[in-house]
Amino acid sequence: RPCSPPRLRRGSASHRACLIARYNFIYAKERLEAECILRRYVCNLETVQRIIYIACVESFRAAKMAFWKVKINVKDTLAICYRGGPTSLEVAVLDYIACHKDLYDVCCSVHEVVCCMNRNPKLPCPGELDFVVISALIRELCCLAYSMQTLIPPLDIAYGVDGECFNRNMYYRSFDSDFAAPFVAYHVWPPLIEDGTVIVKGEVVTKK
Repeated sequence: RPCSPPRLRRGSASHRACLIARYNFIYAKERLEAECILRRYVCNLETVQRIIYIACVESFRAAKMAFWKVKINVKDTLAICYRGGPTSLEVAVLDYIACHKDLYDVCCSVHEVVCCMNRNPKLPCPGELDFVVISALIRELCCLAYSMQTLIPPLDIAYGVDGECFNRNMYYRSFDSDFAAPFVAYHVWPPLIEDGTVIVKGEVVTKK
């Protein structure tokens, strides 16, 4: 693609707000739609919620890896004709990627996530279940995670570990939690963070 002037970063604050709102919308609506789809194949709600949590984590991981590859290619291309310093080049690269969303092959990321989940031994699901049934959710998460990498600083999710101590600054307890339990039994949704600060809390189930 020939060099073209990137969009100015003056709208980054509103773009950031839109991405955060989109993350909340996926949690409130599309996550629940994916739950309904999975309940046709899996009776246990905990297993369904674990599947969706892993789908979110793997989607962010795949999208960030794809973004890293695109960023390297764009940076090499722009560096040839760019006359600014390294800091302004970095901003120009991010703006260029934000403008040219077609550089991202989201279908490749969706396929990668689905294959990864189908091979995951921690997901105790029937053999006939192919996680392609929630590919719509995975696609939305991949596109969102990719766009979040164009911000300065980028938005990301925090990865949780089963059995960790419950942190009220990072998580809400799910309605079916034991509210006296100090440890996380499993994660329902990851928190959104920016430069180490929690922007949107995640959701966990706590049990003794």
